[in-house]
Amino acid sequence: MKDKVPLLELKSLNKYYDNKFHAVKDVSFSLEPGMLVGLIGPNGCGKSTMMKCINRLHDTSSGDVLIDGETVLDKTPREIAKIVSNVPAELRSSFGLTVFETVMLGRYPHLKHVWWESDEDEVLIEETMKKFGVYHLRDRQLNMLSSGERQRVLIAKAYVQEPRLMLVDEPTAHLDMKYKLEVMEYLYAMVKTNMTILVAEHDISLMARYCDQCIIMKEGRIVAIGSPKDIISADLIEEVYDVSASVGFDKDGELFVLPKRYRDRTEKGLL
Repeated sequence: MKDKVPLLELKSLNKYYDNKFHAVKDVSFSLEPGMLVGLIGPNGCGKSTMMKCINRLHDTSSGDVLIDGETVLDKTPREIAKIVSNVPAELRSSFGLTVFETVMLGRYPHLKHVWWESDEDEVLIEETMKKFGVYHLRDRQLNMLSSGERQRVLIAKAYVQEPRLMLVDEPTAHLDMKYKLEVMEYLYAMVKTNMTILVAEHDISLMARYCDQCIIMKEGRIVAIGSPKDIISADLIEEVYDVSASVGFDKDGELFVLPKRYRDRTEKGLL
């Protein structure tokens, strides 16, 4: 049965750069529909590379990526864009596009006509801009927005693709505490539509608060996968990040991680 198949499944995925640097090392896991999943690990651990292999922005070196039981390795970019959307960590250029035009780009994989969208597309775009609180900005250029506003627009663009899987790379990197929570609330609500969202993020406490599962990576490999409250510990943080940390629960039962010191600071000559 279709509903028994994982939404996303990676099978022994490997990625080499220039046939030398082994960025992703034999990674295997599967995710069910309707999950918000945090992808956690230090810089250079392979998080972004793995996500780019999932949506074929990078070719895989070996292994397979399946969505709803079908490999994506033989699909065209347009076919992949119908089932996988991508929210980048940074938008390198907006080309002077307005908010409406940016969100409309998310409908491109589904357009039946080359140069224009249907009335149904326009309704979906307007409803989505209202849902994500950017409708009043629809005529503003994207490069004129704040970081929080711009992030909401990029998520809205990914949402109107109507994907099965959304890949979100460091969505809160340049946001203050209020907008970090706001973005995560949007993502948390979106998985209720049976979409699965994979979020690469450095804020471990934030991921523990919102995610159904966390995948912890180090040096291209998965170190742990499971419920954040089950797998995140002081020992795990020290193993992955080489820092000592306090891991505990607040009065509401929410897990928090508080780094204490750099483990090797004496050896590194920091003291």
